[in-house]
Amino acid sequence: MSLLPRSAEEFSSAEYWERFFRRRGDKAFEWYADYNQLCGLLHKYIKPRDKVLVVGCGNSDLSEQLYDVGYRQLVNIDISDTVVSHMRQRNAERRPDLTFLQADATQTAFDGGSFQAALDKGTLDAMAAEEGGSLAGRMLAEVGRVLAVGGRYVCVSLAQESVLRLAVEHFVQEGWAIRVHCLGTQEEQDTLSDSASFALPVFVLVCTKFRQPPPAPVLEMCQGENGAPCRLSSTAALLSAVRERQAYALVRHKLRSGTCVGQSSALTLCHAPTGRPRYTLTVLDGPQLAKAPLRNHFAIFIVPQGRESDWLYGSAEGRDQLARSANFRRLVVVAMHRDQEYADMQSVQSELSPMVMELAPRGMPANQQVPFLSVGGELGWREVVSRGVSALSGEYSVEDVRGEDGFLYRRLVFLDNAGVVQSESRLCAPAPASSGKRNKKKKSKLPPPAMKGGMASVDRSFLCCAHHRVMVAGLSLLGLEDLGPPITLLLVGLGGGGLPQFLRDFIPGVSVDVVELDPEVLDVAQRCFGFQPDERLKVVLGDGLEHISGLEAKGERVYDVIMFDVDCKDPTLGMSCPPPAFVETAFLEKVRNLLTARGMFMLNLVCRDSALRARVLSRVRDVFPCVLSRDIEGEVNEVLLCIHREGEQGEKDRANPEELRKACRRLQGALHTSDVSHKAQIDVAALLEDLKIA
Repeated sequence: MSLLPRSAEEFSSAEYWERFFRRRGDKAFEWYADYNQLCGLLHKYIKPRDKVLVVGCGNSDLSEQLYDVGYRQLVNIDISDTVVSHMRQRNAERRPDLTFLQADATQTAFDGGSFQAALDKGTLDAMAAEEGGSLAGRMLAEVGRVLAVGGRYVCVSLAQESVLRLAVEHFVQEGWAIRVHCLGTQEEQDTLSDSASFALPVFVLVCTKFRQPPPAPVLEMCQGENGAPCRLSSTAALLSAVRERQAYALVRHKLRSGTCVGQSSALTLCHAPTGRPRYTLTVLDGPQLAKAPLRNHFAIFIVPQGRESDWLYGSAEGRDQLARSANFRRLVVVAMHRDQEYADMQSVQSELSPMVMELAPRGMPANQQVPFLSVGGELGWREVVSRGVSALSGEYSVEDVRGEDGFLYRRLVFLDNAGVVQSESRLCAPAPASSGKRNKKKKSKLPPPAMKGGMASVDRSFLCCAHHRVMVAGLSLLGLEDLGPPITLLLVGLGGGGLPQFLRDFIPGVSVDVVELDPEVLDVAQRCFGFQPDERLKVVLGDGLEHISGLEAKGERVYDVIMFDVDCKDPTLGMSCPPPAFVETAFLEKVRNLLTARGMFMLNLVCRDSALRARVLSRVRDVFPCVLSRDIEGEVNEVLLCIHREGEQGEKDRANPEELRKACRRLQGALHTSDVSHKAQIDVAALLEDLKIA
């Protein structure tokens, strides 16, 4: 039968502890850590001559061991009469000066300023579960009352965020200095308590009482008992640093216990001074790597800066492929974060080594060399061109990165979903060069000065997104005999503006209307991505659903093509493009009603939920007589080309490969004869080769 509380609230219940100690008997119970793990820190912050109040002593032998090494002014209090009586009897002969009192830690009878130190091992954690934290708050206030100026409250805790926040905010308000030491887990110490080993690390909170509050909060974090203190700027930064250590410990526990075989585990390492994310580590481990050579135990792969959103590194499927290619039993994929500075590959390896080496698989020899892998041995390159905040989508970053092909690319990333590139365009400026020689003192050259501040021009003849290229190629289906009169087109979803700008520049006589919900996106497209509206390329700011409904209510067929390329902000739905309302049957009928006789509807569909995808396809087929599909290689995207045609002959023509090839050649020729200084970089026929009936 377990002797640990069944729920958090029981930790602070006097009745629970009465039952606990009666059943426990003489056997000592150590919360989180024992004397051997704590003695270094206790001796550092509490002197033998100090008068020490031990809050919630229980039947731990910590006070006894401190007494035995010279601490003779220890006053132990506990809420349980049973444990106090037992501890008095146990120490009556051997430790006659060791005091045990039954007392409520929230209201003691001690004089103010009568102790030089207060020691708490688990009591704060127990009391914080009661009364929404108010009980713990009263205990902290009582500790502050009985401690003298210069006195220290030394608290051993698992540092659950709500508990740590309560204590830190209390003492910051009181003007105390706060330092947090992160000790190892019980696993690390190879010491098991009589209950199951804790997977979380143990923290020691040291709060020092000042006579006068300092001008700014003093918040520090230390690794281990002797780690150098790192000053943190805010309570939030301190909490973030603690979360980092807890997440790391849990991932390592899962890896050591074998509970994540066949899965991937991820954690974020933060920059200690600021608390901002610095590295994201994804640990890939599973049966698929079982055939790796015996010497291939473990490797670290450093993702180049700016490439963390690439499919190979940013998706679970891509990382699995990377792991299979690397062929190690365990691979840790490391992504670097924006807004952080990294000197060179050697410094990154040195910074990561102490932590990632602890993630090595079981059975790896102690002297095993662990390789650090990367693309070309370089850190990559990224420059932030613009930052801002959208009222609809949150904080965003526009940044230039170097692609695997050597070109520079400009990307729009919303930081709430930083693993996804919202929009991307290739730049005309050359990529920053990097030396082919190995020279530790020589870093990758910075980009030419003309690129600074977003001055590099966007290559409007090149579409980065494969689904955009397929949508352009799909225009071939408009006219199998002739492209016909100038195309009228409605696009819902602007992004960086690359698709509508390409259509306006390279489709002769086309008229493009764009509906965009977010004014900030339009501003970014114009400032950073070379988007230039004119009489043939117009933007309406508004809701695409409302805009289409309003047009349909007028009863006119006004567009040859309607395209949806709009993302869904709800990550829980299993469909990230488009929002569900855009593929409801009633709305799809409105889209159909807006199309001309030769018209077609194009949909960028991104759906990981197979059942939901099947429902969406069923609705689309119910509305449009012919639905063709083109999967995007290496992506979840697929483009649906939905044909609205009156009569059966058009459908037969579209199913005829020879007619389709002729139409592709006509569109390709039209693209290459437009009045633009450079040719469109697109192969229409190749893009439609894998077209299939949905």
